[in-house]
This record gives sequence, structure tokens and C-alpha cells, in this order.
Amino acid sequence: MNYYDKHADTYINSTVSVDMSSQYSLFLPYLPKGASILDAGCGSGRDSLYFLEQGYKVEAFDNSSSMVEHARALTGLAVRKLSFAELDYDSTFDGIWACASLLHVPRVELGFVFGLLHRALKPKGLLYCSFKDREADFSQGGRDFSCFTSDSFKLFLSDLTVFELIELKYSQDVREGRGNERWLNILLARK
Repeated sequence: MNYYDKHADTYINSTVSVDMSSQYSLFLPYLPKGASILDAGCGSGRDSLYFLEQGYKVEAFDNSSSMVEHARALTGLAVRKLSFAELDYDSTFDGIWACASLLHVPRVELGFVFGLLHRALKPKGLLYCSFKDREADFSQGGRDFSCFTSDSFKLFLSDLTVFELIELKYSQDVREGRGNERWLNILLARK
């Protein structure tokens, strides 16, 4: 997460005001009022703040010290600094929000991490995650990206057997200069 520690201000400025209503509408309608949400890889805390403002109970973590510091200041939450591989929750959350964060988990670790996310969810809990819609993983600017297409994610999911696919939809990146990037937005339910 060295990249995000070095470039925190630039990243936050480019993402903190992004309109996420389309992604929120894929996730929040399925949750009960006042549900508990884990913002997994919370970055600036933008989404945690929105969830708090909507009346949800929120916990958050990120693996970048700079992002944790910013998210704490923005939300007032006790944001934890940890990686996905260090998740230690057990049947705690109604929903997990992993927006543009799991794509930084190395592909060889994704199965293990999805197992930890499954364990962190209450029975029938929901997991929202998003990945760049690409055939192959790649590295760019000091960051590694694990990517999926719709078909490759469904294949990955069939190997896991612990989640049911609720919805999968595409969206365009809405950040300035990124309109050619497509995202895969995925909603899963714990089996």
C-alpha cells in the first residue's frame, strides 16, 4: 500500500467527490435499516461517511496509514489499519462494501480473502465488490491489479461455493479522464 501512502492527497482529491449513487443502489436496498456495514479498504472514508449519514452502523479498515488517518478524520470512526489477509471478524456484518479495493489483493490470495469475508458476514449477509473489467491482471504506477470479466468472475465464484451471485453489472469510471475504463460491480450473498 506504499503507493497510497505516497499519493494519498492526489488519490483522495480524485475520488472523494465521485458520484457513487449507482453503486450504492446495487447494495443498500438489500440491507435492513440500521444494518452493520464493513467498509473494506475504505480509502478516504467517502463511502463510510455516506453510510453513516444514511443511518447504518459502520466499521472500516484500510491497509494504507495515510488513508486510515484521513478516513478517521472524515468520519470520526476508529478506522483500523489492516490488510484483507488480516481480517478477524466472525459473523459480524450484514454487509461488506469492498469498492475498488479487492482488486489490489494478489490473485493467488483472493480465494483465501473471500473466505475471510464470508466468515465476517452474518448468515445471508451481502458482499459488494468491484473489479476493473479486463481479461488480464496488470501493474501500473506502482500498483498491482487483479481483474475479472463477467465470465472469469463467475468461474472464480463457482470454485468458492460459499457465495451466491445476486447481481453483476457494468459501469464506466466517472473520474475525469477515465471514461474508457469499465468496472464490474458485483453483489454476492453469503450461502
